[in-house]
Amino acid sequence: AVALLAIGCEPASKLPTVQMQVGNDKFTLEVADDDASRETGLMNRDSMGARHGMLFVFDREQPLNFWMKDTRIPLDILFLDGRGRVVSIKTMKPFDLTPVPSDGMARFAIELNAGVAREVNVGVGDALTIPPLPHGNGPASAPATAPGAPGAPGGSGR
Repeated sequence: AVALLAIGCEPASKLPTVQMQVGNDKFTLEVADDDASRETGLMNRDSMGARHGMLFVFDREQPLNFWMKDTRIPLDILFLDGRGRVVSIKTMKPFDLTPVPSDGMARFAIELNAGVAREVNVGVGDALTIPPLPHGNGPASAPATAPGAPGAPGGSGR
């Protein structure tokens, strides 16, 4: 019976986590706030808990692009500006290498299981509160670049 309990379970991530309200529910989000963790993201996982996800943190607002290299589970991605306002929401397909753009300046991205954004009633324009982050790089710790200001183009993400 013990072996059956272990089947399908993912190894514990070494990333720090935060609790964050997204729409009408609270989520446990792993925090990817450096190049290595952002590049790896949710790759090579067979599943993710119902109210779990990943929060990607960047140093400044910029156009972001994500892809699904080696990512086995379908995901919703929410792109947020430096103040936590939802800029766009997209659904991404497993293993799809097509870049998924933020459609605007974004500083944060949240990946959730596909369909969850609609389920918890979060939409473009909604303001989400970014919680205090483990390495102190949340909204108050670095000024966000104003839309249209010079900055590195996207291509970050995964």
